[in-house]
Amino acid sequence: MCGIAGWIDFSRSHRSERAVLARVTETMALRGPDSSGLWLDTHVALGHRRLAVIDIHGGNQPMVSGPSAEPRAVLSYSGEVYNFRELRAELADRGHTFNTSSDTEVVLNAYLEWGIDSVQHFNGMFAFALWDARRQRLLLVRDRLGVKPLYYAKLGSGVLFGSEPKAVFAHPEFDRKLDHDGLADMLSLAKTPGKTPFRGLYELPPGHLLVVDRSGTRRQQYWSLQSRPHDDDIPTTIGHVRELLEDIVERQLITDVPLCTLLSGGLDSSALTAIAANSLKTHDAGQVRSFSVDFVGSADDFESSEFRPDRDNPYAIAVSQHVGTVHSTIELSHRALSERGVRQAVLDAHDLPLTFGDVDTSLHLLFANIRRRSTVALSGESADEVFGGYVWFHDPKVIGNDDFPWLSRMQLITSDLLTDNFRNQTQFDSSRIDSYKQAIDEVEHLSDYDQQNRRMREISYLHLTRWLQILLDRKDRLSMAAGLEVRVPFCDHRLVEYLYNVPWSIKSCDGREKSVLRGAVADLLPASVLSRKKSPYPTNGSDHYEQELRESVTTLLDENSSPAFDMIDPDRLRTLLERPRGYFYTQLHRNPLETTLILHDWLLANWG
Repeated sequence: MCGIAGWIDFSRSHRSERAVLARVTETMALRGPDSSGLWLDTHVALGHRRLAVIDIHGGNQPMVSGPSAEPRAVLSYSGEVYNFRELRAELADRGHTFNTSSDTEVVLNAYLEWGIDSVQHFNGMFAFALWDARRQRLLLVRDRLGVKPLYYAKLGSGVLFGSEPKAVFAHPEFDRKLDHDGLADMLSLAKTPGKTPFRGLYELPPGHLLVVDRSGTRRQQYWSLQSRPHDDDIPTTIGHVRELLEDIVERQLITDVPLCTLLSGGLDSSALTAIAANSLKTHDAGQVRSFSVDFVGSADDFESSEFRPDRDNPYAIAVSQHVGTVHSTIELSHRALSERGVRQAVLDAHDLPLTFGDVDTSLHLLFANIRRRSTVALSGESADEVFGGYVWFHDPKVIGNDDFPWLSRMQLITSDLLTDNFRNQTQFDSSRIDSYKQAIDEVEHLSDYDQQNRRMREISYLHLTRWLQILLDRKDRLSMAAGLEVRVPFCDHRLVEYLYNVPWSIKSCDGREKSVLRGAVADLLPASVLSRKKSPYPTNGSDHYEQELRESVTTLLDENSSPAFDMIDPDRLRTLLERPRGYFYTQLHRNPLETTLILHDWLLANWG
């Protein structure tokens, strides 16, 4: 995995701006700690920071096709194309030659062969910038599900871009200004495609590309969720999912660096770990290394709830023993989670005031620990969105409500805690509902679907196109800040397209969540894991953490000078703090406190 940055501007020459490009590219150093590359021409500048995963000694970027003085195309690429070996063979048959064994060179040659349509050939997670010197155009591309990020802003007669906002911010011609509507959209967890809290900064939506040439800038959608009939019965559906998962994991095990799995002991990560273990065993390639996270004192502090019914680690260990992994548990203390430096590192990674508190700080610490022993990790992220795993998928009241389903259990901050001015200025609630309606209007329905299947298709669409983007952004930022590449097999577009069209009666055929996934791996996992209820990523239940959180917010209130109080009402926040000790044990209750703290830090970091 890597970080990309650069710009195109036809209004003037940029050949003398190498120092600016170096500064912009350097902001991506954590994403790409292994090497750096710069390429400039009259109107275009491409930067790259590399995390070497495939072809360690080859594959340096930006990669040039043709003579350096008169190149045909130049590529700055981040991600992995998992079918690069098949594409390489096909392109070789068509007369292309290769100087490396990297997937980067395959992407470059695929473009030379198929042009913009080349993106339809890729199976993977990627974001890249490709300069076509022959046509004098820049192409920005983001993968179908949005696993890899890409941001852009207007620059002269072109655009400025980067894997993260900080790359755009480093350019002297970008003026950082707050977009209140974008901030409200982020705080509401609506995740309207393209929006950010910075005026003039846009996120390229998943499944889209941006073409920039002398005639202007054009955004095109090359992929979307399509509704198709599903004729497979339950056994055939389960069998096909198993075949897909085995193929997906097999492809995503390809790497020239150490690889591991993130094993929580839940159905999703356990399924991937078991399939990976089988694959390695088949190829006599050793054991899977797996990692889980736990907290000091969690055995004593843990309290069961509907949202989080049990601890992860006992199940993770059971799966490890069952499938034969080399397992490590990373144990974190409450003090480490609340350290100022750790919270700042999370904010620096995000560039945005979007946090789930100690979930984010613990992920940051977990990834940093894993990176000492591995460079690539497989994650079970997105299985809940693909297979229908959240508790609210099975809550009739939530399903019948015209709003984003996840807000029934998860909110960063409720509108009643906002200042009247901010809520009214941004139309906080009505804008969120408008975003919801926009998403619903995008859903394509089949004429023969009954009301339940129509509604569950909408619920699935909302999760795959909105909620999943929030989770993938978090996973990308926090892992890449540690120089760890996290792969997400459940985001393979073939699997997503297939499951999107499976009727709800099959998705819930055993009367529970994720019925199809459970059936597909029933022979691989312990019975305790197969019967385990859905439990999200663990949080710290320490009384000390709650107390420190209360004290930090109280300090802000006493100082009464935080810029966050332009958005969050201090009196209402103080009333919230009157809740009894133990109320903020759960992440669901303490999100407003965490959001206040990070919003304060973010506003000061950007505007003093």
